[in-house]
Amino acid sequence: MSRFAYVNGRFTRHRDAAIHIEDRGYQFADAVYEVIAIQNGSFVDEGPHLDRLDRSLGELRMAPPVARSALKRILRETVRRNRVRDGIVYLQVSRGVARRDHAFPAHRKSSLVVTARSMKPKSAALADGVVVVTTEDIRWKRCDIKTVGLLPNVLAKQRAVEAGAYESWMVTPDGDVTEGTSANAWIVTAGREVVTRPPTNAILNGITRRTVRAIAEREGYAVVERVFSLNEARAAAEAFLTSTTSHVMPVVRIDDRPVGDGRPGPLTAALQADYAAHAGMAHPDTA
Repeated sequence: MSRFAYVNGRFTRHRDAAIHIEDRGYQFADAVYEVIAIQNGSFVDEGPHLDRLDRSLGELRMAPPVARSALKRILRETVRRNRVRDGIVYLQVSRGVARRDHAFPAHRKSSLVVTARSMKPKSAALADGVVVVTTEDIRWKRCDIKTVGLLPNVLAKQRAVEAGAYESWMVTPDGDVTEGTSANAWIVTAGREVVTRPPTNAILNGITRRTVRAIAEREGYAVVERVFSLNEARAAAEAFLTSTTSHVMPVVRIDDRPVGDGRPGPLTAALQADYAAHAGMAHPDTA
């Protein structure tokens, strides 16, 4: 847990941190967020994360709470105060405090909350791969905006927990996989195509997703952005998921069916190693 938090201009003990009950993030989920990994004291893909934050704010017509240069200083000070060498820093921006009314308030003063905490890379502890279950995708039509309105994701993640799985992959009524509750979904076909959905408004264009896509192309893999079905995923040679906290995570079973031979595949393992090098962390085999 974070020891110190930044809330609207000042640092405070985490246990004492608070926002007003009429903050619109609390009242309406009228807020956006980002999670940035910290590895060996360095921020991983900070620029792309802050670019996406700017995009989310723009899509919701929400004012940035501070200039980017000031935000970067706040992030670093939060990490320093919490003594995080390997972990995450979380930042959330809401439209601020206003009388409860659905329409935007006249003021343009956004709220900013930042926390940071240490954590071990999940990929090291789960090197043998993970199980995912599937659930209906019941989310809204702007999943490309990283808002805090995550109740459908929470329900799907709880289904995974109750099934003893790591993640839920959400599926449309047509039987197509969109993404996980907190990670992007990938498959590797028998022809060694690396497939993930295109970054439309149906998914969040993950920063790790973008990095892994670039790495795969650099290494000469055939990367294809297209819709794929649950049936195709179940029949894939390999599958994996990507996120800031899961990095590149092999998926070895979808519902009650093994993926491939039920073990992490060689292409996934290679991407794990390449991403670990990019992020400045130990590969799972050596961690």
